[in-house]
Amino acid sequence: MLVFINMKTRSYVMKARADTAHDTHQRIVQAGTALLWEKMSLEITLDDIARRAEVSVQTILRHFGTREHLLTEVDTFMRQEVVAERRAPVGDVAAAVRVIVDHYERRGDAVLRLLAQEYWNERIRTGMDIGRETHRAWVAQVFAPQLEACAVAERATLTDLLVVATDVYTWKLLRRDRALDREQAEARVRQLIAAILHESKGA
Repeated sequence: MLVFINMKTRSYVMKARADTAHDTHQRIVQAGTALLWEKMSLEITLDDIARRAEVSVQTILRHFGTREHLLTEVDTFMRQEVVAERRAPVGDVAAAVRVIVDHYERRGDAVLRLLAQEYWNERIRTGMDIGRETHRAWVAQVFAPQLEACAVAERATLTDLLVVATDVYTWKLLRRDRALDREQAEARVRQLIAAILHESKGA
């Protein structure tokens, strides 16, 4: 009986330690993610991440080995955040525009900062390439009913145009360069999408 109790206690302790290690691991990844949304990649040190996660640098190295390994996990976590933030009902243009503008209002400046780094940072360039593929897949999914109503031969062209209409640079042009308010910016994007789809139906 005593052996059974000891084994049960040991199992409980081991699970608690594993849970603590997992929580620490996630907290470090989340701290690195928050910093990468805020700063240039080269500006982020392990000390910065350790302070944000409230752990030591030694703890980070024990979990990830190197800064680059940590940032690779951060990239994956960031992509998961982006996918979650951009979920939109299929076929609802107004909702899709609202969702994508929400995302850019929250992340747009940081995304632009990441895009500026892709020319000299291979890891970020890989992440941006995945981001571009993810955005195109989002367009194909969200606007699927509209695209399916068009001729097969023109769907790739229309997808290209819808990608441009909902791209972060379009948001930048309207919100940062033109200094339009959000309502005006959303209206412009909806007009772009309507023009693209209307021209396709009229062709």
